[in-house]
Amino acid sequence: MWKIGTKGRYGFLVSVVTTMFDFVLLNVGYLYAIHNIGDVGQFSEKVVWIFVNISYAPAILLFPDIHNKRILYADRLMIILFQVFIIHFLSFLSLVTISGCDNIPPAVYVKFFDVCYAALALWWITSRKIVKFFRRKGLNYRQIIIVGWNGTSQRLYQEIQSDLGYGYRIVGIFDNAKHKDVKITGKLADIASFISNHSVDEMYCALPSEEENVGDLIKIADNNDVSFYYVPMISGFMTTTFNLTSFGNIPLLIYRVSPLQHLHNRLIKRLFDIVVSLIAIVIVSATILIPIIIAIKLSSKGPILFKQKRTGYRGREFVCLKFRTMKVNADADTRQATKDDPRKTKVGDFLRKTSLDELPQFLNVLYGNMSVVGPRPHMVKQTDEYRKLINRYMVRHTIKPGITGLAQVSGFRGQTEKLWQMEKRVEYDVKYIENWTFWLDIKIMVRTVLNAVQGEKNAY
Repeated sequence: MWKIGTKGRYGFLVSVVTTMFDFVLLNVGYLYAIHNIGDVGQFSEKVVWIFVNISYAPAILLFPDIHNKRILYADRLMIILFQVFIIHFLSFLSLVTISGCDNIPPAVYVKFFDVCYAALALWWITSRKIVKFFRRKGLNYRQIIIVGWNGTSQRLYQEIQSDLGYGYRIVGIFDNAKHKDVKITGKLADIASFISNHSVDEMYCALPSEEENVGDLIKIADNNDVSFYYVPMISGFMTTTFNLTSFGNIPLLIYRVSPLQHLHNRLIKRLFDIVVSLIAIVIVSATILIPIIIAIKLSSKGPILFKQKRTGYRGREFVCLKFRTMKVNADADTRQATKDDPRKTKVGDFLRKTSLDELPQFLNVLYGNMSVVGPRPHMVKQTDEYRKLINRYMVRHTIKPGITGLAQVSGFRGQTEKLWQMEKRVEYDVKYIENWTFWLDIKIMVRTVLNAVQGEKNAY
């Protein structure tokens, strides 16, 4: 008999309680903002107060499971919080504009959103830790069974067991063969009976898709209100997450999906690039630009800027700008700089160690052929050579190259004397592409500035 009333295990309660606390923080934040600004009129104050709450509803409707999603990392959580902020702000602004309640000073709104979303960020992270704590104690869990025992299901088993905070409890493993490394609950023919006598929330099937049993298992799941998940038998060579799409009614798995393939992420990154580049150009122009130009001109004959063709987005060549750090030489486009390179000037050596030679690349960013953060662009000659020697080398060209990157702040900068050094660069570049977040860009920028201030030993 199906165990009615046992499914969910406080999942709905978790969502309700955590969402209610969201609204508590919204209202406390608004009262704090009003209190610190002063009297703005009771009618407008109360109407806007109502709008604060109503305008948050669309964001919650778009992300209904945000507080109950079992696998969600902090960086992704902050991206969703930023999206919620945009939706909330635009909805709120629309209501205020339509109603004509425009006598409240903008300072109230600025203070409200500042305080409120700082508190929400802290609350969202804390609430997830609290929920994971209770899941480890045996609350708010989902009971699952695994069908088929092989390399794929073993990896799934290990992933589930690696963190009990996910809230999954494996109550049965079914396979027609016996295995020494795991206790088999029963054969495939026993699954229907097991589900009838036990509370099962989800079934994970790791059988080959051509097996006729798969269709029967789907029917069993449907008839017992059990969520069915099919585990593809290709996970052995999958090193990254993938998305499911379809061609007509044929399911397709997209192997490498970068967050930057999504339009909203590209827009966020591009806006960030433009803002940072404009700020950098203004600061440089007002402070160190003239001294750098004079120093370069006095150090040796030649132009102020060094222009070099590099490989960029989708393998397209572009002209990369740098402050000139070497004497004019014929092999600048083919020969990589070394630690004690005689071509370098004393001024150039300083500019390289402090990364000041890269500053003109903010113009490349504004032009649109570079980003502030991304894989460093290589000389065309290097691309032609390494694409034949290093697996996944060209993957690094699926996004715009950057002024700085994850590989550079991880210690892989400067001359690449050995092949493994370039392989590590590519490894970090691909890791960045597959795991991009706005906060990762911020983290890389901060580390870049700190490294520049300290002076990098590999910067030459």
